Amino acid sequence: MTSMPEIEVAGIQVRAISVAGMQTCIQIPSWKLAFDIGRCPPGAASVPRVFFTHGHVDHMGGVVHHVATRALVGMSPPEYFVPREYFDGFQRLLDVWRDLDGSDLPCTVRAVAPGDRIELGKGRHVDVFRSVHRAPTVGYALHRAVRRLRPDWSGLSSEEIARRARSGERPHVQEYRPEVVFCGDTTIDVVERVAVVREAKLLILEATFLDDRVSPERARETGHVHLDDLVARADLFENEGILLTHFSARYSPRQVQNILASKLPESLRERTFALPSAEQVR
Repeated sequence: MTSMPEIEVAGIQVRAISVAGMQTCIQIPSWKLAFDIGRCPPGAASVPRVFFTHGHVDHMGGVVHHVATRALVGMSPPEYFVPREYFDGFQRLLDVWRDLDGSDLPCTVRAVAPGDRIELGKGRHVDVFRSVHRAPTVGYALHRAVRRLRPDWSGLSSEEIARRARSGERPHVQEYRPEVVFCGDTTIDVVERVAVVREAKLLILEATFLDDRVSPERARETGHVHLDDLVARADLFENEGILLTHFSARYSPRQVQNILASKLPESLRERTFALPSAEQVR
């Protein structure tokens, strides 16, 4: 059994597998959640929350295995966040398997839509936005609360700040910063339309097609990103790190690395990474 590849980008650990048309499951261990479930690869059953981007089999197909495995080993029922367009079908899918399996398959299913905010507690929330795919798709932005000095105190000396704090004034304000964004399957349009995609510390973005074996126009028709699309918009990305995923199986791991090295402009090259393939971690 092959372990899921792991990589650290912008100081954030990601455990994931993503091959176009085969399966996508992106785990963020520090948040104890996953985006999509793929075939429920090894280790994915331990994740208590799954945020689904859309209903294609390679992104959602392993959900029954996920919920059943958690029940089998005595874990808490999982919580699933499902785009509202798929909510009823998702419930029917679980009901059919409950009938076939003769078990409860306990879980909580919540419908989500662009504009929703999901509070996770401990200064964390998830915002939902619309991605651009050939099927209804959403992306997710993970925000974490951080404290910073009040803007109106920025010019004060440390002694003055301490004096005001002793007098009962609060020196800090809390703000939420986007830590991770995952767009699911999408065209490059999401980068232009959704500001948080460009601003998050870590952007996890599909790049299904990389060279002229598939044209950018054909990539758009199928609802995917072509590397040329990304390169043409290089100046838009403010992210500290970008993790590219969902490569077509036509590209070998070595080809992926070589194409990225040759095509990415200097402004992106040092902060853009390719998700390792399963073969690279055997």
